Amino acid sequence: MTREGMAVPHTVLCEKLISDGNLFEAAKKVQANGGAPGIDGMKASEAVKYIQANKEKIAGEIIARKYKPSPVKRVEIPKDNGKVRLLGIPTVRDRIVQQALVQVLTPVFEPTFSEHSYGYRPKRSAEDAVRLAQAYMAEGHEWVVDLDMSKFFDTVDHDILMGFVDRELEDKDLRRLIYVFLKAGVLVNGQKEKTPLGVPQGGPLSPLLANIYLTPFDKEMERRGRKFVRYADDIILFTKSEWAARRVLINTTRYLEKKLKLKVNGEKSSARPAKGSDFLGFTFQTTRGEEGERGRCVPKDGKKEKLKAELKELTKRNRGVSLERVIREVNQTMKGWLAYYARASLTRWLSRELLPWLRRRIRQYMWKLWKTAKNRKRQMRKAGVEEWRIQRFKSWSNRNWWAMAKAIHCLINNKLLVTYYKLDDFEARYGYWHQRRKAKDDELDAYEYLVRQFEEEQELRLLADLGDSLCW
Repeated sequence: MTREGMAVPHTVLCEKLISDGNLFEAAKKVQANGGAPGIDGMKASEAVKYIQANKEKIAGEIIARKYKPSPVKRVEIPKDNGKVRLLGIPTVRDRIVQQALVQVLTPVFEPTFSEHSYGYRPKRSAEDAVRLAQAYMAEGHEWVVDLDMSKFFDTVDHDILMGFVDRELEDKDLRRLIYVFLKAGVLVNGQKEKTPLGVPQGGPLSPLLANIYLTPFDKEMERRGRKFVRYADDIILFTKSEWAARRVLINTTRYLEKKLKLKVNGEKSSARPAKGSDFLGFTFQTTRGEEGERGRCVPKDGKKEKLKAELKELTKRNRGVSLERVIREVNQTMKGWLAYYARASLTRWLSRELLPWLRRRIRQYMWKLWKTAKNRKRQMRKAGVEEWRIQRFKSWSNRNWWAMAKAIHCLINNKLLVTYYKLDDFEARYGYWHQRRKAKDDELDAYEYLVRQFEEEQELRLLADLGDSLCW
């Protein structure tokens, strides 16, 4: 017997799953990730408090094989193309158990995953996936096969998935938990619908199951000697000729549809030149730079416009919130966007287009927020603007907000926005991050060169040894 008279867990993995440490760690992650409530209305902020009161009950149900998840809440998320993505939001209770499962299963399945897979894996990122894609292009693979799967997460075959799970996982308790989560159903307009297919996006378990499902595809591509990169269900393959790309498109489509029962979108999947192709939000403008270096990439069409629309919403002059809050939210948005796109070539666009426009938006917000001439002068004196500049300026009561945002640049310059008002120096931040990415590229290129050189020397030694043995 174990805690409070509960039955002993059947396996070591099950014991790890229901341990206090694992459950509390899962609850903390669920709470930190936030997200919308499930069908029971419980907020993510209550996760730790909930597990403190219910850990014994949850552990007992898992050991007794009686744990039953609730149906997920169906949510529609708009996509950039105007369509919607279907998400399934589990309850906080189910999210905790799913996260606890992920923490136990990741060490089991991680060694089985491909080196070409980057989505939702420890110490791997979209940045790494894009870097590898650029490396393949720089090596001369100037044609790509872009595979787009129609509603991948909604069409995963449960029997095939459980077959892949069973290959690596002998624990019946954990296999049962995975299966009941797959079959939990979804709540649509108050009615529960069965889920004969699919892995609902929105829960912690879905990314791991997606990687398990697509690992056989990865291994098959490796067996065939393909150059490819996969990030979750985003797949791009590389070839050196148009003919090879078209052949690879046909063969990979056949494999995904016949072996994995997935649907490849024929309209969006294509064989095309690598130059101008898209991957994970980037467009590759060139395939290689000088001396075989990686080429140039920029954010995909629409990403810049989407950022500007978000910044415009944050700096609306009639928001009615403090200037400090506006600048804090602008900083958070910009830093997140730049962190993702820092390897792209953005210097000219930032310095000549986006940042002058953004600073003017913030100055417009200031002018409107301060309202009166008296308060505007007081705010500028407080910020350290020289008195002679204030006395020289005349249009203190002007209500042409956009024109005045340009005019007060002489009073509140860019340096003052950074030093006093705490607007982040985005040009400096981007420059630092961009150089760090270039340095990492150079470091990895040097490492890979040394590895290849070592492998070639080993191969030459083996051939020499083989020759000597044949001579004898």
